[in-house]
Amino acid sequence: MLDQPLIPVLLGLVVVATPLLLVLVLGLSSLFDRPLQERTTGRCVQLASWIGLVASLAMLAWMLSTGARYVPIEPGNWVAIEHGHSHYHFEFKFVFDRLSVPFVILTFVLCGTIGAFGTKYLHREAGFNRFFVLYAFFLLGMVVASLAGTIETLFTGWELVGLSSTLLVAYYHERPAPVRNGLRVWCVYRVSDAALLIAAVALHHLRGEGDFSLLAGQGWPYGQAGLTSNEALFIGLLLLLAAAGKSALVPFSGWLPRAMEGPTPSSAVFYGALSVHLGAFLLLRFSPLLDLSIGLRVAVICVGLVTVVFASVTARVQTDIKSALSFASLTQVGIIVVEIGCGLRYLALAHIIGHACLRTLQFVRAPMILQDYRNMENAMGSRLPRLASTWILLLPDRGRDWLYRFALERGYLDAILTDYVVEPVLRVFRWCDRMERLWTDGLSGGSSRESDRVQPGAIGPIEETL
Repeated sequence: MLDQPLIPVLLGLVVVATPLLLVLVLGLSSLFDRPLQERTTGRCVQLASWIGLVASLAMLAWMLSTGARYVPIEPGNWVAIEHGHSHYHFEFKFVFDRLSVPFVILTFVLCGTIGAFGTKYLHREAGFNRFFVLYAFFLLGMVVASLAGTIETLFTGWELVGLSSTLLVAYYHERPAPVRNGLRVWCVYRVSDAALLIAAVALHHLRGEGDFSLLAGQGWPYGQAGLTSNEALFIGLLLLLAAAGKSALVPFSGWLPRAMEGPTPSSAVFYGALSVHLGAFLLLRFSPLLDLSIGLRVAVICVGLVTVVFASVTARVQTDIKSALSFASLTQVGIIVVEIGCGLRYLALAHIIGHACLRTLQFVRAPMILQDYRNMENAMGSRLPRLASTWILLLPDRGRDWLYRFALERGYLDAILTDYVVEPVLRVFRWCDRMERLWTDGLSGGSSRESDRVQPGAIGPIEETL
């Protein structure tokens, strides 16, 4: 890092350090039970967003003026292991290139906008401070994931985004439904995280490190991956599974409308704009793998097409505006995935940026949509016309009824995952629990679990002490 020009290194460190400082300020004040006042929190959020945005734009201007296309910043290794002729290391590295710079600028713009909106929307809410602590973690996770130069750095940002998003789904934790939906989102994210973690382990096994410059080249989008066709297919399918979970692609689409239980600012920036595009960003980052495997390219296109058809049909029967917008977002994400599979990488990046900005505006305006609709009809002096699509008119009545039920039940995806994935896993764990209970009861000569003897509402040691 010392051999590099000083200006990009300083700018890059400012981009990463700004959200980290925001996490420390908001997190430590909450940890020591000294939460900041609302006005101070709002100023900290705006200051962090502006500094990060200006530093990102300055980095973009420097790259354009000097012609630099790849600026790595390497603070160092987390772990370095020498074993015989093998060398394994986990490197902490950030990369500024044609993909990461636009995405991190988009992150600061949208998070800054939602931060300003959130200070007004959540004014005097009981969870105001908690929302902005999670907001700071989300911003840090998005910046780290966007600028990641190694897969372990990417995994760190990926986890921060997933954890903060899930906790915001369960923001209204006094009601059971948001908590239940947050738990379901967390379970889907775990599947996605497991796939990304296995991909990271496989990459380290194949190359001894997870540096993107060796795996996908330095000149995005024209880099060349240093893997064989079969290795690219295996790694690519794992990354596609990770992307599907994070971006709610089929068959994981059921969690997206459930995530709308959170406050409107989090729905706008997390699920409508940034978080839902993180899977597509992952596929873009590893897009050189698609050039090595036709099977992987076909799989990406098929997942995108199925998601487009499913989301566009389901969006038409939603009865609340946030669910309709979430499936409309999913339709566009599916199209973006198809574009990536077809090799249209610049188009996919432009599509992500434009769609994220539009969807943020729509989610923020969602509470006013009925008023806007009514104002429009008053101005016209009549009801807006409702025209049936050509495809619906061509369908027979029986097919139309089946399609309506299919869309209303959201493709039965939740039921399929519950019956064929969740229930078998639960049965296995319950069997393991019974076997453990038999073993421990046999060794102790009786009931081995003290928790089984505690009755609901009974006075425990803590209550007795109090």
